[in-house]
Amino acid sequence: MTLGFAPPTATSLRSSSESANRLARILEPAEWSAAGIPLLRNPREVVSGLHSRHTPTPSTAVLAILDHEERLAASASFVRRPAPADGWEFRNALLAHLRRVIPHDLRRRAPVRTAVLLYCREGDERWTEEDGAWMWGLRDACTLHGLRCGAYITLTRGGWQVLGEGRVGRRPSSDSLPLPLGEEPSELGRLTPRTASGATEPLRRVAAR
Repeated sequence: MTLGFAPPTATSLRSSSESANRLARILEPAEWSAAGIPLLRNPREVVSGLHSRHTPTPSTAVLAILDHEERLAASASFVRRPAPADGWEFRNALLAHLRRVIPHDLRRRAPVRTAVLLYCREGDERWTEEDGAWMWGLRDACTLHGLRCGAYITLTRGGWQVLGEGRVGRRPSSDSLPLPLGEEPSELGRLTPRTASGATEPLRRVAAR
């Protein structure tokens, strides 16, 4: 009887390669903090406004584009597909929704609008590899659409947290009921966003396909 190790199969090699590629498309908290992400002036208002507009439940991503005065220019929400966390897949989903709701700014010398991502998920406030994949995806999608990469915010049962900044709040949370638009103390509740065509109309939530 010969002892030894069986050679790896093509399936196992492919699986290992895919896993390594996914890990390469993840940003650690230290990398995110060192990237110079612009701070939100009032993250609670941003979170409350997006929560009221989109009423996210776990696995829902809310993408918001803010102008230079931190007013809402456009937003979209969609539910994450049940698959392993991959920054490349997240990038493609975010980019697709950006293209639907707002024109790109690639012709500008420097970005003037900022994309912010709010992700509602299960668990606590601690960073996860899924968060890292969303960070990677947001940064890459912003580059491809000519936007400034803004804050990544998680919404859990314990409240909200701006990752990499340490700013947190207990409300809203993934369990709390949204305030009617206009009642939250936020410019997000009073602003009528613009569509990709430039015409103003009430916000339409964008659902994933």
